[in-house]
Amino acid sequence: MALLLRRGAALAARSFRAAAASSASTTMHRLPAAGSLAGAGEFAPARLFLLDSRRGFAKGKKSKDDRGDTVQAAPDIGPTVKSAATSQMDAAVIALSRELSKLRTGRANPGMLDHIMVETADVKVALNHIAVVSVLDAHTLSVMPYDPSSMKSIENAIISSPLGINPTPDGNRIIANIPPLTKENIQALCKVVTKSAEDFKQSIRRARQKALDTIKKSASSMPKDDVKRLEKEIEELTKKFIKSADDMCKAKEKEISGS
Repeated sequence: MALLLRRGAALAARSFRAAAASSASTTMHRLPAAGSLAGAGEFAPARLFLLDSRRGFAKGKKSKDDRGDTVQAAPDIGPTVKSAATSQMDAAVIALSRELSKLRTGRANPGMLDHIMVETADVKVALNHIAVVSVLDAHTLSVMPYDPSSMKSIENAIISSPLGINPTPDGNRIIANIPPLTKENIQALCKVVTKSAEDFKQSIRRARQKALDTIKKSASSMPKDDVKRLEKEIEELTKKFIKSADDMCKAKEKEISGS
């Protein structure tokens, strides 16, 4: 009995020593501390990635003002606005010139027949497209058709126009004598000139307003000095074309009155 107890105690002692040895050989794995060299080696790639990302965002940033708001570079709209306004105002002056040329005066002017439409082969064509109009003297026009067969149609078109001209065939051409204007006709025509001038000056002013509206829409992204300078240039442009229209109408009135 004593022998069995001693053997049991010996086996228990060996089991305890084996368990202790096994526990001692087990390695505890811990994450390295963030401040340690091991930690730096393990987390360095992640930190470098975050740093590079921040630098990338910094390169893509736009300039900011003192308040930290993003400021976009304002496009230079000046040339575009002035070009558009000039084109529209110039078109108005050209249209006025064309309108005034239709008015009959006491003197022969080739342009006074430009607006007459001639019906040939069921198609209406401007007279100056099918004939050459020239001045013979201060009160006489010559109309030379490209196609002699269209002479009768041209003659009828001139008679039907409100110019009060009675053309006469002369071989392969038509002679158009310009009768002198009466005092009543002169006064009526001068009123027409004044009305035409005002209509086309309104077109010039509309082009001015359109340009100023465009400038106003972009004013928030432009320096104040540039806005004022551009507005001043549009005003000067408007005055220039208004003066051109006025000068044109005064010259037409003198032509009508014969002075």
